[in-house]
Amino acid sequence: MSPLDIIRTSLYSLSSNRLRAALALLGIVLGVCSVITLMSIGRGSTDRITELIQGLGSNLLTVVPTGAPLTLADVDALGDPLYTPSIKAVAPQIGTFGTIHINNNTTQAPVNGVTPEFLQVRNLEMATGTFIGAPHVESRAEVVVLGSQISEDLFGNQDPTNAEVRINGRRFRVVGVLASQTGFGSMDDQALIPITTAYYRLSGQRIPGGNISVEQISVQASDVDSVDQAIEEIETVLRLSHRLTDADDFTVFNQQEILDTFEETNQTLVVFLGAVAGISLLVGGIGIMNIMLVSVTERTREIGIRQAMGAKRRDIVAQFVTEAVFLTFGGGIIGVVAGITLATVIDGRFLIGAEWNTRVTNDIPLIALIVSVAVGLFFGIYPAVRAARLNPIEALRYE
Repeated sequence: MSPLDIIRTSLYSLSSNRLRAALALLGIVLGVCSVITLMSIGRGSTDRITELIQGLGSNLLTVVPTGAPLTLADVDALGDPLYTPSIKAVAPQIGTFGTIHINNNTTQAPVNGVTPEFLQVRNLEMATGTFIGAPHVESRAEVVVLGSQISEDLFGNQDPTNAEVRINGRRFRVVGVLASQTGFGSMDDQALIPITTAYYRLSGQRIPGGNISVEQISVQASDVDSVDQAIEEIETVLRLSHRLTDADDFTVFNQQEILDTFEETNQTLVVFLGAVAGISLLVGGIGIMNIMLVSVTERTREIGIRQAMGAKRRDIVAQFVTEAVFLTFGGGIIGVVAGITLATVIDGRFLIGAEWNTRVTNDIPLIALIVSVAVGLFFGIYPAVRAARLNPIEALRYE
């Protein structure tokens, strides 16, 4: 039989059992659609979180204590351009938790003690009012900058600038509201006060020498290319400041390293999601094999007639494999269209309480389509070989 005859015969056979073919097709469609949708969600999530992390700045470094506490003296040393020329700005931070109250509205939220440099280092913007200034820090002023969500919870759509709120029973004057952020590092649900106020009024404990201890120090390198040099300068200054001769009592986190680690982890997750979705393709392939085996049984007499008329084993094999490939290829095409459509529809939408982000790259549909055809070949070969091995005489006698 010529290839054209094989194709024509395969199409005729499939069209004569449309419902059966449609059901077999459905398994492949759902499998391919699942693969494309889940992998698109995985890659979209990776892109979104990467964007949010990069929004903090790839030249952002974070120093946290692992032994002796970090202090404002360490902050001053790191901010000295004579010793740290690769550092642009330094922002210490003290964290506590507070109950914020005004009139009949109350909310509980993290309250962070910061310095004026925090706005620049963390790439924050003001929606209204002003940020905490040096005079506020020096005078331990009881002023507060609210995150956008806290402002909305307490004041609705009104501008709270110059209003008074109570934090853990103390009066604070609102000097500004941060612009809304989303995702990683968001300050929407936090309140910021001067670091000295946080230490002396809300949470601080004195340490030997009367210095102020800080929970972490955010450091902004001059640029991305200066990050490695900035890390070396931080380590040198802090080791000298802490008089260390052994292991460091602090750790420096590189924002880019965090990003690289996340991308590597999330890539594994994307592959895992694809593998889970691929199980549905496997189930669809089993369905194809089942349909083809039933077809072989029903068409035993037809196979015998073809063999009696001179059809060779390879012709029989080619016909049944072609039918299986047509089913999986057709299902793959429909699944690709359905998967891309579904991924596009859910992109940017809030579902189950979260925003879903998707990204369909060219390789995802191509891989899904190739795998679907491979599934057809794999699961179609056994029924085809079984059909080709039928004894022509016994096949002709089959009722």
